[in-house]
Amino acid sequence: MHFHFDFSANEVLWTLTFAGLLVLLVVLLGRDRARRFPWFTSSIVIMTLLELASHLLLGRMSPLVSNQIFLVMSDVASLVALLVVVEIARQAFTGAQRNAWIAATLITLAIAAAVVVEWGPWPSRKTLFAASTLAAMRFMQLFAQKADLLADLLFVQLGVLVVLFGRRFHGGWRSHPQQIVIGLSTVSLSQLAVRVVWQQIALHTTIHTQAEYQKVMTLQRNIYHANNAIYLAALAWWIIWLWLDEPGAEKTVHSEEQMVNSDQSARANGF
Repeated sequence: MHFHFDFSANEVLWTLTFAGLLVLLVVLLGRDRARRFPWFTSSIVIMTLLELASHLLLGRMSPLVSNQIFLVMSDVASLVALLVVVEIARQAFTGAQRNAWIAATLITLAIAAAVVVEWGPWPSRKTLFAASTLAAMRFMQLFAQKADLLADLLFVQLGVLVVLFGRRFHGGWRSHPQQIVIGLSTVSLSQLAVRVVWQQIALHTTIHTQAEYQKVMTLQRNIYHANNAIYLAALAWWIIWLWLDEPGAEKTVHSEEQMVNSDQSARANGF
């Protein structure tokens, strides 16, 4: 007996990713993690909306309108990603000295900003600030690309810092900030690798025939599928670790329950 599944790799990856995002949101809300990580939760909500919009809107409305919708959502997602960097850094390095915090922030920002500036190409100012709808969309696209690049670089650096120094503060092994940043830095490394590989292909590949074009498109599709698979693995990582409590959480809850019980006993005895 032979089974035939009429699903492409894109459809399978989209279905698994969308389901993973929904499960992660259930964990964040059901396990009360959203209160501690509101910006991370917001980023997952926006990513879920982007996935849903891409599935429902692409090919069903005019390209101009759909592109405007996705550019607005992409810009919002990029801004939220930068806020996630701040949120996870604060959670992982609670109690760090102010001077050390400022120095580390300036160094990581300087490194990331230098890479963003050097990583071209940059359009001309005349093209970028032209008074037209197309120019505005180009500016929004450029902002999303550069902000995403900045966030990816910051996530990678933050991941290294948390792994090396997190145990001294509140970002030790099995802590939620460390597990979140491990997933974020892995996804960011994958995104950066895709940027580098595709940029090299674009610079050093010359297409002469239809067969060569199809070969490049197949390679691009495989690269994007691998990148999506890594993001899917990160979703599974977050679901597992955010479902579990941090080390010492059970002791804290038990001690709080004991304090509540002792207070109730004291009140019952008239103290």
